[in-house]
Amino acid sequence: MSMSPQDRRFVTANEAVRYLSPWTLEEWMCRSDVVPNKELLLVRANMEAGRCHPFHTHPTREEIIFIISGKAEQWCGKDHRILQPGEMVLIPKGEVHGTYNPFPEKLVFLAILSPAEAADPPIVDVSQEEPWRSIRSSFPPCT
Repeated sequence: MSMSPQDRRFVTANEAVRYLSPWTLEEWMCRSDVVPNKELLLVRANMEAGRCHPFHTHPTREEIIFIISGKAEQWCGKDHRILQPGEMVLIPKGEVHGTYNPFPEKLVFLAILSPAEAADPPIVDVSQEEPWRSIRSSFPPCT
């Protein structure tokens, strides 16, 4: 028997809400159609080799990205690092950031965002604006 989101506290992999975005296969584990969350959102993102979630902001949410497997070329503002499994980045509310996978293996990471109920817009793409459009020009391309 399936449990309603209002009563669910434990979420199995089969109960995640899956969505194929332009960037990743998203597996939503914590959002209002899965559990009765109040403050947090949690998505497991599966990013294939050569893919990216290009530069964007969340004007009304802060975010943590935590690497499960693979490696991420992670940008937070104009700074970047190669994140390994077990490493994370804190992205302040409104900060431009991007997650790139120029590596040969799939990247799997958790994105935790707060607050769950935030004012629109939830995301703003800035990837075609300077300096973000050309800041990675010397890096391996990702789509």
